[in-house]
Amino acid sequence: MATLNETPASERLNIAIFGRRNSGKSSLINSFAGHEVALVSETPGTTTDPVYKSMEIKGLGPCVLIDTAGFDDEGTLGALRVDKTAAVVARADVALVLVAADGAGDLSLEAEWIARLKEKGTPTLGILSKSDLAKEPDAQTKALEQKLGVPFMPLTTTGPFVTEPLRAALLRMLPEDFAGISLTGRLVKPGDTVLLVMPQDIQAPKGRLILPQVQTTRDLLDNGCVVVSVTADKLAAGLSALAAPPDLIITDSQVFPLVYEKKPAASRLTSFSVLMAAHKGDIAALAQGAQAVDALTENSRVLIAEACTHAPLEEDIGREKIPRMLRKRFGQGLSIDFVSGRDFPADLTGYDLVVHCGGCMFNRKYLLSRIEAAEATGVPMTNYGVLLAKLSGILDKVVY
Repeated sequence: MATLNETPASERLNIAIFGRRNSGKSSLINSFAGHEVALVSETPGTTTDPVYKSMEIKGLGPCVLIDTAGFDDEGTLGALRVDKTAAVVARADVALVLVAADGAGDLSLEAEWIARLKEKGTPTLGILSKSDLAKEPDAQTKALEQKLGVPFMPLTTTGPFVTEPLRAALLRMLPEDFAGISLTGRLVKPGDTVLLVMPQDIQAPKGRLILPQVQTTRDLLDNGCVVVSVTADKLAAGLSALAAPPDLIITDSQVFPLVYEKKPAASRLTSFSVLMAAHKGDIAALAQGAQAVDALTENSRVLIAEACTHAPLEEDIGREKIPRMLRKRFGQGLSIDFVSGRDFPADLTGYDLVVHCGGCMFNRKYLLSRIEAAEATGVPMTNYGVLLAKLSGILDKVVY
């Protein structure tokens, strides 16, 4: 099992905690962590932006706890805080909704936010916080279950919040596809030889490999594969050094044409970005979205979305190479917009195509929410690797 520090944030279980101001959300976060992570105050509205805390929880493994602002916040600043709380819904793998025992009256807001979570398919557990202040906590818990339609459990303000029943409840709530999903498991079997083609250009951090390359290498080793790595200019030498053609070649999408031309007929081909698309999102939808490229014209409008917020470097794949390839094929007048990090238009109307990066910095739930948003608007969406395979004319030759 990977330790917390070995696990990228995008691969950790995202547990989001929702509730009104002063319902006990920050106290719950602090009790999970065992020290003060979020500021606890009797003044409503102390939490502003969501607070993220990475930690290990027995049985759940590496997790990210997300403390949100109260969804009953008021005023102009309050509305902005609620908007940021709403954005957390899209990336929550599991949700806890707190109702304070000493303030459980009108439950309309709780019902509204639980409905939002259900719409996203997010496993949700209700928490009757400050239950030691309730005259009949068990009866109040059952009443909340009936009114809000999700299971509830009581937690007291005294002693540790993270009781064994809560940990067990979280274990039962784990999404079926969380953890244990292998990047390459559907493509390889123990003993397979896999050749990785990894150009080390200006985009690669000096002395290190980029995250998808690291994750793929570890996953292949976990699957019992023999892993051989080369840069693009050493591809021929790498193939010659092998006694037999590799079972699978995984390449950087930018050198798809070169690798496809030189690969043995017996070797299957994919890319790091395509693997990430299949691991994090709906690969069938992204492959279908790539077909929209054929309908682009010089008057079309494309959105390119990056998960990370790095400063673009020379020959950046998303900011430089893909736009240049698209404009060369469809005309210099092609309009291209860019977003990065968690910025993503609420309304995609007006775009003819969305091109997303591999999403290695996002958890699967969040990337899927973007695909769903595009589908809801009727805008096709694809990803870097799938698009480059399409533009190279080999999408039907790539495995995923």
